[in-house]
Amino acid sequence: MKKIVKSLLLVAFLGSFNACNDDEPPLPDNVAGFESAEKGFEGEETEVKITLSRAVDVATPISVSVTPTQLTYGNEFTTTPAVANNAIALSVPAGQSSASFKVTKKAGILLDGDESIAFKITSVGAPALVGTATDLKLSFKAIVSEGTSIQLNGIAGQEPGSSAANSVFLDLSSNTQTAVLRDSWDLGFYSGADFRVIINGTNGASALAVNKSDINAVTAADIVADSLAVGQGMGKLALVDDAKGDLSKTVIKEISASDADNKVYILNRKGGSATVLPADQLYKIRIVRKGTGYSVQYAKLNETTFKTVDVAKDAASNFEDISLEKGAAVDVEPAKDKWDLQWGYSMYYTNFGTGMIPYGFSDLVFTNRQANVEAAEVLTTTATYDAFAESNLAGITFSKDADAIGSKWRITSGGTVGVKTDRFYLIKDPAGNIYKLRFVSFHANDGGERGKPKLEYKLVKKGA
Repeated sequence: MKKIVKSLLLVAFLGSFNACNDDEPPLPDNVAGFESAEKGFEGEETEVKITLSRAVDVATPISVSVTPTQLTYGNEFTTTPAVANNAIALSVPAGQSSASFKVTKKAGILLDGDESIAFKITSVGAPALVGTATDLKLSFKAIVSEGTSIQLNGIAGQEPGSSAANSVFLDLSSNTQTAVLRDSWDLGFYSGADFRVIINGTNGASALAVNKSDINAVTAADIVADSLAVGQGMGKLALVDDAKGDLSKTVIKEISASDADNKVYILNRKGGSATVLPADQLYKIRIVRKGTGYSVQYAKLNETTFKTVDVAKDAASNFEDISLEKGAAVDVEPAKDKWDLQWGYSMYYTNFGTGMIPYGFSDLVFTNRQANVEAAEVLTTTATYDAFAESNLAGITFSKDADAIGSKWRITSGGTVGVKTDRFYLIKDPAGNIYKLRFVSFHANDGGERGKPKLEYKLVKKGA
């Protein structure tokens, strides 16, 4: 009799458990859409991306119709994949949440600037659906956006997390975002008049100098590896670059015209959580000037010979970047006048009661300080986002600091995790355009997704 009672109780429990599962709300539709409704470009090639609400379990086809205005496919432009029957066939790979195609201008053609292409998502295969952001106008000239809503994609095929794999650069005037893997680069070389070098703070990098100028003479015996640890209460600000973007406060001192003055540095290329890579993954580097550019000597810490890579300055860029693992230049930032904000994980700083120390976390927003982008915070007690207009700009003080927005736009602890709704921001871009911008969501608590923040912005004043 006891066995029967136990069996009945077990059945009742399982039934109750399954009923609870049945009561769980279903996931919302997984929909596809363009990142913005309008985009412009001045170069020879641009990428157009279609994103899904979340990753798909199976390869998912997408069809995009192509309607050019004052252009003929094959004569003035081409696409990759190619257009067939006035459409582009794409596929989102299993495990991914986006697909893209490239539009390339034909070499040697002259355009008036009135040319454009209308793209429309016409079908999406199961398990996804066509969303609402189905149309994109691509103008064959630079545009000054009137504003849009956009979701940044910091996730690179992995599960969402606070430390997104991508850094995302956003250009407000062209409605363009550029995602770059944080782990793809190590050193950035300033293209301005000074000879300055940055380390990859978005990868939790840290570095320290060794009082030697012969890179082959430096070994693991010259440092205590744990002294490179930063984050989680460890380390000093002297091990990381200035969070405000001041190039006079980089770990690597200004590269001297006198070779003998340029010391060797030990680089922990990936850290941030009080971790240091094993000795066989630490790099020793020494940088000297070469003409108007740089020459980098580099090797693993205990190697007795070094390799060299030369870096030329490019006036179109803030920095030229290299990967030590590849031993070559890599593309990171867009052109210096083609981005305004950078979102992602980075080394920053905090105070645990003993003074400021380095601290790494995600959802930091930096402005493009080197291209003179400025920002200001406006509290809604002063003016609401919707009501703010050009007439409200009087008396606004803009900041040149790269961290003018930083982490001030959100809360990440306690029961109130989410976007702060009592403030928004003004962004002045390199062309003098001023946008108002507010964050919409970034966390499940505010209806968003960690690693894919949503924001919206609107032009307040057009540059001269």
